[in-house]
Amino acid sequence: MKFNYYGFKAIYVHEMNRFIRTVGQSILSPVISTSLYFVVFGSVIGGYIEKIDGVSYGSYIVPGLLMLTLLTQSISNTSFGIFFPKFNGTINEILAAPISTLETVLAFVGAGATKTLIVGAVIYATASFFAEVTVEYPMLMIFLLVLVSFTFALFGFLIGVVSKNFEQMSIIPSLVITPMVFLGGSLYSLDMLPPFWQTVSYFNPVVYLIDGLRFSFYGISDFNIWISVGSMVSFLVVCVIAVAVGVVAAWWARVVGIPLHAAAHATAHVLQHRPTCWHVGAGASEPMWRRASV
Repeated sequence: MKFNYYGFKAIYVHEMNRFIRTVGQSILSPVISTSLYFVVFGSVIGGYIEKIDGVSYGSYIVPGLLMLTLLTQSISNTSFGIFFPKFNGTINEILAAPISTLETVLAFVGAGATKTLIVGAVIYATASFFAEVTVEYPMLMIFLLVLVSFTFALFGFLIGVVSKNFEQMSIIPSLVITPMVFLGGSLYSLDMLPPFWQTVSYFNPVVYLIDGLRFSFYGISDFNIWISVGSMVSFLVVCVIAVAVGVVAAWWARVVGIPLHAAAHATAHVLQHRPTCWHVGAGASEPMWRRASV
């Protein structure tokens, strides 16, 4: 099957245009949050903690804050990107278009990861104003940033697909990801924790992501770098398997509520009759796609 480049480009460009239209909200909010983190943690707490592993406290928290931004932005950007068409009904245009599921997933995930990397670059530039930031392994840093962005953008796509409302979509980013980042050594070293909480932290996968990114910056880490890379690759594989196995069922049955065979009849009916057949007609007791599938 030939890859539909124009269909992929249409969705990708549409998502990037939406990002440009809301660039103030998309970039200004993370910049303000990062600045406040440096003012509160870097200046106040940094006055009591001079250095950690030979690195000043302000510089030490840069990878953690960058990882916090990457995780939250990649999930929220992609989940909102696929959920909003469901909310306003424009998902029907994508379903009726001659574009495959793979192309749709790549477009939404690619756009979400691109937006995340742009915001991450802005956060990196912002952090440079507050602390001395050095990168010992720039290629490793770029590799980790791209890998994390695409992995969690794919995770965000899955969240957006299975969510039925905005509350469900925001549960994982706000109640799971953010606490895991703060408990993952983003603002402190694990050696500063009591033994019990150190043991608990070992079961937090975000610990290894932050540790790997910090190693690319300063060459210091609590774990082997391959453990960090392996954890990210493993999570990426899990997400890819989830998409390969469940995206078709989730896309049609749960998101749209349309069986595959009924959707095929409805698409044919759209092309042959009138474009409004996706809506309930006047006096009709059920949507047109159900009557078209009978």
